[in-house]
Amino acid sequence: MTLFEDLKWRGLIKDSTAEDADLQKVLDGAPFSFYWGTDPTADSLHIGHYSSLCMAKRLANAGHHPVLLCGGATGRIGDPRPTAEREIISEERVNANIEGIRAQVASIVPQAELVDNYTWTKDYTFLNFLRDIGKYINVNYMLDKDIIRRRLETGITFAEFSYMLLQGYDFLHLFQEKNVIMQVAGSDQWGNITTGVDLIRKVVNGSAYAFTMPLILDSTGKKFGKSEGNALWLNKEKTAPYAIYQYLINSDDSKVLEYLKVLTFLSKEEIEDIYAQHQAAPEKRIAQKTLAWQIVKDIHGQAEADNAVKVSEKLFAGDFKGLAVSDILTGMKGVPTFKYTEELPLVDVLVNNGMASSKREAREFIKNNAVSINGEVTNDETMIVKKDMALEGKVIIFRRGKKKYYLAEL
Repeated sequence: MTLFEDLKWRGLIKDSTAEDADLQKVLDGAPFSFYWGTDPTADSLHIGHYSSLCMAKRLANAGHHPVLLCGGATGRIGDPRPTAEREIISEERVNANIEGIRAQVASIVPQAELVDNYTWTKDYTFLNFLRDIGKYINVNYMLDKDIIRRRLETGITFAEFSYMLLQGYDFLHLFQEKNVIMQVAGSDQWGNITTGVDLIRKVVNGSAYAFTMPLILDSTGKKFGKSEGNALWLNKEKTAPYAIYQYLINSDDSKVLEYLKVLTFLSKEEIEDIYAQHQAAPEKRIAQKTLAWQIVKDIHGQAEADNAVKVSEKLFAGDFKGLAVSDILTGMKGVPTFKYTEELPLVDVLVNNGMASSKREAREFIKNNAVSINGEVTNDETMIVKKDMALEGKVIIFRRGKKKYYLAEL
């Protein structure tokens, strides 16, 4: 299967400035340079960016040269959001964020060359920009773009309105200076990337290409991202690898095939075989387990992926020995939680926090070995629940019966 055929099968080409036959000729032809971009609004990328990183890696593995543009200039303005203007962040934060992103990209797409558009815009005067770039783009053309039109009713600042020109200029600059002939972006960037193609044609009479990928949405239709409040960060200090694993292993059946195609490097044959197994026995969650392991492995390495599987299996078995509290809390998200401030008899803890309806029932649970603390069954009705039982001094885990868990936070 050629690169173009693989991308089409995975559903990764949504809109393109070229017909399929012409795009295929470029993608499956001689090596070329392409770019994708992100603004440094945080010191880490998140899973919403990961499809772009995967795309860059697919093209790089096919022999093409990836250039990541980290928007030190555009990040100082912010691209138009659907509802409101982005927060302006300080130059110090922008620079620190770029360094954090640089390290992540180097790890995931080692072939990538990272550039910062601040280097070619910081000394560009406003008058020269208007003369060299602004005169080529009609305001009516800009108003017709979805990225602008969706904000007209609520209002859009001139800074946001100009973002399209800056991004278009980025493509022109990279075309001239680095022979970058293609841009790849999420479908919400279509208006911005076509502006770059138009500038290249009008200013230097050149030919460039661009295509977009469908946005990756969760089962509720939301993008993965910081502004949506569901970011899974690629920096393990911000989001533990197990947290990514846990989230993906709970992927909705309706989304798991799409995620396997877009976010893993498994072959068509491997994915079709996994999905056939999934359809035959969906309760085993074979597709979700494969998806979660593959993504954690590709981002953080096989050791972290294997550890995530171990944590998942131990939590399922109620075995908490050797597990980090952060992983336990991730795996038990949504479990009833209460504050534990006063050392009390176990019977009182069970009654006071809804684990038993009365002291008599609590004693029966304990007597019948139906109560465990931190994975250890207890049948001592006189036990005092001590604060020093807390794992890492933070949490005590109670289980009543086989599946009902409760967390006591100190």
